[in-house]
Amino acid sequence: MTNLTIEQSKHPLADYIYRLESGEALLKDSPENVLEVVGILKSYGIVLDAYSINLCYIADHQFLNFFPFFKYFNGEITPQKLLKHWWHDRINYEYAEYCMKGMMWHGGGNLDNYLDTQEFKAITETLIKAKIKNNLFILTLHKIFPEFLAEHLRQMAYYSALGQFWRVMSDMFISLSDRYDQGEINTIPDVVTHILNALVADANKPITYTVKVKNQSYDIIPKSTGLTFLQDTAIPYVEAVFFRGTPFPGTVSYNAQAYQIPYDQGMFNYGALYADPLPIGSAGIPPTLLMQDMTHYLPDYLRSVYQKGIRQEKDIRVKICQSFQKSMYCVTTAAIKGLAPHPLDTTNIDQQKANRVYLEKWMNRFITSRLTNVNS
Repeated sequence: MTNLTIEQSKHPLADYIYRLESGEALLKDSPENVLEVVGILKSYGIVLDAYSINLCYIADHQFLNFFPFFKYFNGEITPQKLLKHWWHDRINYEYAEYCMKGMMWHGGGNLDNYLDTQEFKAITETLIKAKIKNNLFILTLHKIFPEFLAEHLRQMAYYSALGQFWRVMSDMFISLSDRYDQGEINTIPDVVTHILNALVADANKPITYTVKVKNQSYDIIPKSTGLTFLQDTAIPYVEAVFFRGTPFPGTVSYNAQAYQIPYDQGMFNYGALYADPLPIGSAGIPPTLLMQDMTHYLPDYLRSVYQKGIRQEKDIRVKICQSFQKSMYCVTTAAIKGLAPHPLDTTNIDQQKANRVYLEKWMNRFITSRLTNVNS
């Protein structure tokens, strides 16, 4: 516990506040945790690379395509790829879309605000007319339901934005693994520092989205909007995917009269920091698709740890989820540190008090999470 000059916190998760104030992470530091976190993030980084490429491909080449049968093929349609797709020997891009739809539904940030502006509507109207000017049926439909195609393009904007976000995150996690292999990453605080530095380095990376119709470019998200990586994709992503998420089909009733889903989006707690590893290992639960994708890219040292368990690899998706949750608490620690009003190691009493209020608000959201589980 750090030697603070302010009163001790009475929060039920006060120990985690003291950890953060003393330079530690939400996840306790141990060689085993470091191995798990780095190993799972290496696999995740490889999967995110594929997700990012496909999301950007869909945004750039499948916009205003109402029957995108081959959207997961990235423009390369061959008999071999078709057979693998039908046999389900492929990356589960459906999970990437699940995250995209979660971000779009929960909204937040300037991207969400921009997509409701007159500027966006004017740009999309020009693009729609250029793309479907010879399709009288769709033009008539557009006149009757003017928001239908606009909403489609809003979704395409989220495809592109999430693809760009994951491009940065993939590179971040792969470089983390490389540094671990070189002996530069030895502790959980090292992992958090690496992630935080990478987030800061790309904080102002522009988020733009341009498509082409007959060699004519249309800026759906022009650079002039000022959208950036950290504020307009990273923070909304953490809110939508880490915390809120969406209820998994088949586990709760979507019937409003059953009251199994909160009436307010802000009360949702189905995100990665709350999810039970056991349901996630079940068919039909979207995150299981991600866990399945990561099984293909586990580094040997992490796979050997899983094989030492009682069930060896029979419950590997559950084990991957547990490791993944640990890693996400490291990413969340980096976000908490990066967004803090003052450095968490400050000795200024007023800054300490402001940080304490800030950290207690975070802890309020962790009360029902799996924070204590990943540390047990």
